[in-house]
Amino acid sequence: QVRLEESGGGLAQPGESLTLSCKGPPIEFSLYAVGWYRSVPGKSRELVATITSGSYTDYSESVKDRFTISRNNEEGTVYLQMDRLKPEDSAVYYCNRDHFLSAVKRGQFPTWGQGTRVTVAP
Repeated sequence: QVRLEESGGGLAQPGESLTLSCKGPPIEFSLYAVGWYRSVPGKSRELVATITSGSYTDYSESVKDRFTISRNNEEGTVYLQMDRLKPEDSAVYYCNRDHFLSAVKRGQFPTWGQGTRVTVAP
């Protein structure tokens, strides 16, 4: 399994925006569904957004209408635009991919990237 690389995290104030990037090999990238997940200590990893190979998107209730997932297959990159950030969005964000959306939704991958940390605080 290819390990994807997350970037773009940082410190933001409540109400601000950040854009995360998830980069993988561009070869056949368009064939994969990709998910963004987040993890905080003491909680299970949470799936926050998915995008299929056909660019259909889905979001968890906690981020719906605030986060937008998109993809650029030529660059092998999936983005997560995070608007109107809240302190509860603070987490380490990860991405992963599979040919099947069902596997992305299960999120049971043997390998994960380093993740990118998002901190939302005044």
